[in-house]
Amino acid sequence: MKFGPISVAQSEGAILAHSVTAAGRKLRKGLSLLPEHVAQLAEAGVEEVIVARLEPGDCHEDEAARILAEALATDPASANLRVTEAFTGRVNLLADGPGVAVLDVAALEQFNQVNPMITVATVPQYQQMGVAGMVATIKVISYAVPRADVMRAANLARDVIRLVRPVHQSAGLVVTDIPGGPPNEKGVSAIRGRVEALGMDLCDVQIVPHETEALAAAISGVGGQLVLILTGSATSDFDDVAPAAVRVAGGAVDRFGMPVDPGNLLFLGALGKRPVIGLPGCARSPALNGADWVLSRVACGIETTGTDIAGMGVGGLLKEIPTRPQPRAQRKK
Repeated sequence: MKFGPISVAQSEGAILAHSVTAAGRKLRKGLSLLPEHVAQLAEAGVEEVIVARLEPGDCHEDEAARILAEALATDPASANLRVTEAFTGRVNLLADGPGVAVLDVAALEQFNQVNPMITVATVPQYQQMGVAGMVATIKVISYAVPRADVMRAANLARDVIRLVRPVHQSAGLVVTDIPGGPPNEKGVSAIRGRVEALGMDLCDVQIVPHETEALAAAISGVGGQLVLILTGSATSDFDDVAPAAVRVAGGAVDRFGMPVDPGNLLFLGALGKRPVIGLPGCARSPALNGADWVLSRVACGIETTGTDIAGMGVGGLLKEIPTRPQPRAQRKK
C-alpha cells in the first residue's frame, strides 16, 4: 500500500486518508474517491489530498476483516457467536446468548504477531457474557494490508473463539439463618439475578437453621441441577458448618478458599453428579466477586477444580470493600 499526498487530478480510485470539506460537503476518510468526488474537490480548489493506494497483493481493510473473522469463527452458529458486517476495517463477534468466552490464547497471540496492522482484541478468558455482548473485535488498522499476511493470520487462528452456553438449566439455593444475621431477602435477590443472567432458573430456595444436620438435609432435598449454599455466618474453616454439611449429605468438598478478593470464603464440591458451590458472604451483593467466576464456569460445564481456583489469584484483586472490618490498607491517623 502506498500512503501519502497526491494531486487531486490523480486521486481517482484512491482511499481518502483524512476527511476533507469541499464546497460545504464533507468527504470522510476511508472514502474511495470516485470521479464525482474528484470533480467536487477540483471545483472547490483543493489541489492535493492524502490518500492510500492499494498495490498488487494488497487486501482492502473490510475484506481483510471479513476473512479474519471467518477464520476465527468458521461456524459462528456452532460457536454461539454472531458476526457483524465489516465497517472501517472492523468486525465484531457478539455473544448469541448468555455464556462464557473460551479462547485459544496462544493462537490469538500468534495472530496478533503477524502484522501490527492486523489485530484482534477479546474479553478475558472465561469472561461471563450476556446476550449481544462483544466477545471480540477484529480491526485492520491500515486501509489495506498484504493479502499474504491476512491469510497467514487466518491460518494461525482458526476456530479459536467461542462462547460456551450453560449446560445446567436450574439451581437450588439453601440459605442458613442465624438470629440477628443479615437479611436473607437481599442475598436471595442477588443470587437469583446471577442465576438468571446465565439463563437458568432459581427453582428452589430453602431457609434452614445454621446447623450441620439441618443444612445437610436441605442440601440433599433441594431442587436444581446445581446447589448453591449461602450461610448466615461466614464459612471460616474446612470443617465449618456448610462444608461439613455437604460431607454429611454424602458429598465431597474439593476446595475451600480462593485467592480472589472479594470472594475468599468460597468452597466448591459435589453431591453425586450435582455441583455444590458454597457462596462467600459478598455474594449477598450484586457486585462482582469470586463467586461469579466460579458459578459461570460451573453453570457452563467447564471443569473447575481446586487447581483452577488456585490459578485465579493473578487478576483476582477485584475491589476494596469500604466496610471491611479490617481494611487491607492501613488508615492514616
